[in-house]
Amino acid sequence: DSKTALIADVDCTGDGKPLCDQNKVKGYPTILYGEYGNLDVYQGDRAYDALKQFAAEKLGPICGPGTLDYCDAETRAKMERFLKMSLSKLEGKITRIVKDYEVELPKIRKVVKWQKEKAL
Repeated sequence: DSKTALIADVDCTGDGKPLCDQNKVKGYPTILYGEYGNLDVYQGDRAYDALKQFAAEKLGPICGPGTLDYCDAETRAKMERFLKMSLSKLEGKITRIVKDYEVELPKIRKVVKWQKEKAL
């Protein structure tokens, strides 16, 4: 039993189909690893020794709200600041960031492109 790891077998053709769809599983078998909600597909060798080496080198506790000891100083400071915010304030922050990315970034890129062309 682990507080930081889960190993699971999911039947993507049965009751587990919604979970597989959510994680974009396309073929079987698929090995996923990483943080819940941000999983990566394992592309390495599937032999026991290779999987064991991968797990030893790449898997383990990761930085998060409940595991701040695994964060670098800068990330920890940001996480601690976010943890002090209310849920509505955090959601508002996400909305502003998404707007900046979807609306403002394309405008900025156009200006950068124009300035580069003008400099030639």
